[in-house]
Amino acid sequence: MVWSRDFSTPPLPQLSGRCLQRAMCLDLAIQTAPPLNLTRRQISDGHKQAWLEHKRECKYFKSLQPRVPPDSVRLAARIIFTLLGGSHGGAQDLYSIMQHESHLEDMSKEKTEGLAQLASILQLCVAEEARDWSLLPPGLDPIGLIARVTCNCFTISDGELQEIGVGLYPSMSLLNHNCRPNCVMLFEGKTIYLRAIRDIQAQEELTISYTDALFPRAERCRRLQEQYHFLCVCQHCSTAEQDADMLAGDEEAWISLKDAVPRLESLQLEQKWDQILTECQALVGRHGGAVPDRNVYLLRLLDLALDACISLGQFERALLWGRRTLEPYELYYSDPHPARAVQLMRVGKLQRCLGRVDEALETFRQAYDIMKVTHGSDHTLTNELRGSLEEFRAELNCTAARKRR
Repeated sequence: MVWSRDFSTPPLPQLSGRCLQRAMCLDLAIQTAPPLNLTRRQISDGHKQAWLEHKRECKYFKSLQPRVPPDSVRLAARIIFTLLGGSHGGAQDLYSIMQHESHLEDMSKEKTEGLAQLASILQLCVAEEARDWSLLPPGLDPIGLIARVTCNCFTISDGELQEIGVGLYPSMSLLNHNCRPNCVMLFEGKTIYLRAIRDIQAQEELTISYTDALFPRAERCRRLQEQYHFLCVCQHCSTAEQDADMLAGDEEAWISLKDAVPRLESLQLEQKWDQILTECQALVGRHGGAVPDRNVYLLRLLDLALDACISLGQFERALLWGRRTLEPYELYYSDPHPARAVQLMRVGKLQRCLGRVDEALETFRQAYDIMKVTHGSDHTLTNELRGSLEEFRAELNCTAARKRR
């Protein structure tokens, strides 16, 4: 397992890096635009590596056209290829997937039927190489593997929390959930890091959150039950202490906002930014007076409007939307959290773009203080932010020097 060494608490014992460094990852680098700070050679090398990982599965997926296998099937297929390959370094570690729960007995008939369909697609993908399933770990069957993958895989994201793929990290999957966890997970490429976000006492269990903090208790519990098949009884859920803020305002008004979110998120996937912005403005204009910004459904609309304005190049308006999100983010992410750091950084970039250097400096400073904890001092994004802060200070010093002349 890979643990970052610069925890905000005394370092925990260092564990082996093998299982996470070699864990199977569904790398989507070929379809993802490379970071601008990479050299042409680095980009080329990254694409070559992505192709080497994809080449084996490609011929099977072509046979399924026009159907496109979902990520869970692609990941399960790569696991099978690795286990059958034997010589691949990750094969031994992936045998531990059988120690993870499939929760098949807890699933509804409808969900089980859906998994059976995915298992059928998986068998088509690997039919040529996996003729004899007895060569795989005992008890591993197609539907059981798909169930374990869907219950235990992680969404791989970049430093700014943009999704780039899915991966299976067997040891990390053993961490339990808490709606207010003491750790967060971050990725650097395909390597996963577990980082403490507050002091951890001796013998205290390490926990992560399986769901987004920006959901009220009932929604968090529903999602956890549907995806992971347990009822959360953490203190955060038992007291429902933040629901009064999350659901603040006129109920009829915020229900209208809640009902609009799924459609707007669908438009976001289609990148229909003009339509998103128009609808968000109308909804916020209609209900904003009855619902405060800390209401999570209005907050979601503010985020969508921010994304739309940035995509449309309307930076002044984007900053107006972005500023409104900062206080609610601070309320709901009271412990250091990557989501708040990234939100502050987005607003800071807008302030910098618009020439508001003093404001940007303060916003970036807040983001940096959080990111040192959540991302670590050596993370690419933390280094980028540190460089921006140094540039800001140099610019302000030059401006002050000119004024003194």
